[in-house]
Amino acid sequence: MFQDVHVMIFVGFGFLMTFLKRYGFGAVGNNFLVAAVAVQWAILVNGFFHMSGGFIEVSLGSLLGADFVAATVLISFGALLGKTTPTQLLILTMIEIPIFVINEVLGRSYLGAIDMGDSMFVHAFGAYFGLAVSRVLAREDASTEKEGSDKTSDTFAMVGTLFLWLYWPSFNAGAAPGEDQHRAIINTYLALTASCVSAFAISSLLDPDKKFDMVHIQNSTLAGGVAIGTSADLMAQPFGALLVGIIAGVVSVFGYYYLTPFLASRLRVHDTCGVHNLHGMPALIAGVVGAVYASMATEEVYGPSLYLIFPLRAPENGTAELTQMRKELPGLEPGLNRTGVTQAGYQLLALLVTMVVSITGGLLTGAILKMEMLNKLETDDLYEDACYWKLEEEEEVEEQPGKRESSGSLNAAVPMMVSSAKTKDEAPA
Repeated sequence: MFQDVHVMIFVGFGFLMTFLKRYGFGAVGNNFLVAAVAVQWAILVNGFFHMSGGFIEVSLGSLLGADFVAATVLISFGALLGKTTPTQLLILTMIEIPIFVINEVLGRSYLGAIDMGDSMFVHAFGAYFGLAVSRVLAREDASTEKEGSDKTSDTFAMVGTLFLWLYWPSFNAGAAPGEDQHRAIINTYLALTASCVSAFAISSLLDPDKKFDMVHIQNSTLAGGVAIGTSADLMAQPFGALLVGIIAGVVSVFGYYYLTPFLASRLRVHDTCGVHNLHGMPALIAGVVGAVYASMATEEVYGPSLYLIFPLRAPENGTAELTQMRKELPGLEPGLNRTGVTQAGYQLLALLVTMVVSITGGLLTGAILKMEMLNKLETDDLYEDACYWKLEEEEEVEEQPGKRESSGSLNAAVPMMVSSAKTKDEAPA
């Protein structure tokens, strides 16, 4: 499971962002750098909040947790793709991770919310944190002239989509034990297939020529994995997982088609990758679906494992019920004897708190990144690799300073050879 998630972070997320035709190096390269820094910082920050005997534990579990934290930062990066410098991204990483960990500790330890696939604590947090930063960094002179894709860049982005689509069951099930892990894999698998089909269908229906839009196919096909995340290990049943996936795919495509332009034009929230449609709204669906399934969870359906999935639903300390339950589950920790409806309420509260913390943290982080002391991209450098990456075209121009090329070396050389041949053939004997 760990290696699957690791591939998602460094390959899946990286290549998914290569859809910008002039920002391929920046997308996959900055993803690599940010993720490498994020996992190290996450181990330390997570370890600080979960110390054992004064030591920070480093294990496969902590490495997996660090990858989840890195995913949060990369989701935020998606909203800012092509609009920030590497320095700004690293500063964002160092600020966002402590805020994320505090929110997760608050949601899991104090509110007792469950979120096996981290849809609320990772996807919702990362999306709305990034959107808040994007709003603060919005600029009047911003140009989207270079914010486009071509067949090559879109094909590379589809590689990222397929890696994420294939490994998403491991992401949602990685931290689940025993039978819970089996349910998480099955539910995620079914939700992904449903969102894939519904995304293709709605993409075609919305197009005047009934054609598929690669933006929808690259992103909305993954929405089911996010939407089922919170309830991935619950008794969703196959029809429930399929329904959640269908809804997520439809909502995501409509978001790209209608909501993204609205946010950019009316609220000045520019979302380069559309993380609001892939991560944000599906995560909100996940939070609501998780609350619904939490309210329906009973001991008759789950057996004693109910109190392992929802620890605060266990009987209170010193009660006969807890003593009886410990005969079947030795070592069971006392809970608060919550009802299903009460647990559902805390699930929604955790989602609300996550939204507030992420947006507030994003606004503050955006203000820091906007400080005059930090280097910022000029308008001509937006969505452009050349500012921070050495390109082959630049080397050729340096070698032949009198010649201006509009494409790669091979394409530029062929017309010159043909022109030279014509001149020679047409010259008088």
